[in-house]
Order: sequence, then C-alpha cells, then structure tokens
Amino acid sequence: MSPHPPAVPTDDRPWVYLASQSPRRRELLEQWGVVCVPLLPDAGEDAEALESVQSGETPLAYVRRVTRLKLHAALDRWRQRGWPPGVVLCADTTVADGMAILGKPADAADAARMLRRLSGRRHQVLTAVAVAVAGRSEPPRARREWLAINRSSVTFKPLDEAEIAAYIASGEPFGKAGAYGIQGRAGRWARRITGSYSGIVGLPAYETAQLLQRAGLVLR
Repeated sequence: MSPHPPAVPTDDRPWVYLASQSPRRRELLEQWGVVCVPLLPDAGEDAEALESVQSGETPLAYVRRVTRLKLHAALDRWRQRGWPPGVVLCADTTVADGMAILGKPADAADAARMLRRLSGRRHQVLTAVAVAVAGRSEPPRARREWLAINRSSVTFKPLDEAEIAAYIASGEPFGKAGAYGIQGRAGRWARRITGSYSGIVGLPAYETAQLLQRAGLVLR
C-alpha cells in the first residue's frame, strides 16, 4: 500500500489516473472538465526506456506499442500502490517524416537536425491514447482497456539558421517529439495543420472523449 494514497474526488466530477508527466495533457483534460490524479513512475522506474525504437519499426507501430507499454506499466504501478479503483489514461506522441521517427531530441545538435529536416516540409504527428478500467474485482489480465490513434499533419514554413538557433536557445524543443511544441513559439511556423490540433499538442480531444466514455466516465 502506498504511504500516500491519492486524494480522489468524492463528488460526481469525472476523474482519471493520469499516467503522464506532460503538463499539456493535464491542462487539456482539465479544460475538458476532467480531474487528474497523477499516477507517475517511482524514482526507480526507467520510463524513458519504454520509448526506445525497435529496428524497422514504423511510426504507427511504434506509437501503438509504446502507449500500450506505458498503460501496462501504469496499471502495474496502480496495483502495487494499492490505490482505489479508477480509470487510467496515458498517451504518447511521435513526429514522423515519412517512415523516420523523430523522438525527443538528445541535445541541441539533435534538435537542430530535426528542425532542419522539418523546415519547409509536411510531416505527420501521431498521438496514441490508451485508457483502462482498473478495478479490484478483475484479475490483471482481465482489465478492460482501449486504444485509439490520431493522425494529423503539419506543414512548416522554411526555417533559417537564426530561427532554429533562437528556438533552441529558448529551451522549448527539449522533451518534445520532433523538437517542437505546436502550442508554443513553433506555432508561428505552421503554415498548414490538417487533423486535430489537440492531437498535435499531445492528447486528441475526440478520441480521448470516446475512450473515456467507453470506460464509463460521464463527460459534461
């Protein structure tokens, strides 16, 4: 049992265990009226290891596999902590240039490489969201879980070296797939967006709402 059980809502507000450290996902859920209870990794967990790309893996297969791994890790975490039953949500976003997967940049040089690659071109953003109902009456392998994937596209204007350098200096590229966040300064570069803006940010509204409703949450 966790020494610090979470303060889950006791009224009729919809709430989820959010297994993501992304402040953007939390903000989006809260904007939609969903209360978020963090279900984050322990200090000893290597959460980043789940995001390793396998040889020959397509962007679609990658984002689906990683999101399922994150969900199952979160469910194990929930069970080990002995927390109350609830709905668990996690997500993963990747940027794809063709079949190339552009993850989080390792350093400034890596961020510059990615941004040069995206300059003046159209790329895909894939976000997978997974939801599971974690209940005491169900054995681990009988939990109900669902996954959906949103595909959107972004076309950047051509970027010059000064723009790329200034953006990297802002610190915004780090911790973000493709080395940019559409909700920040990079939004000024997007000549065209096709699909879901919230999906590009990191949590597609339509798909997320559908999964939460399937899990029994009443959204108003």
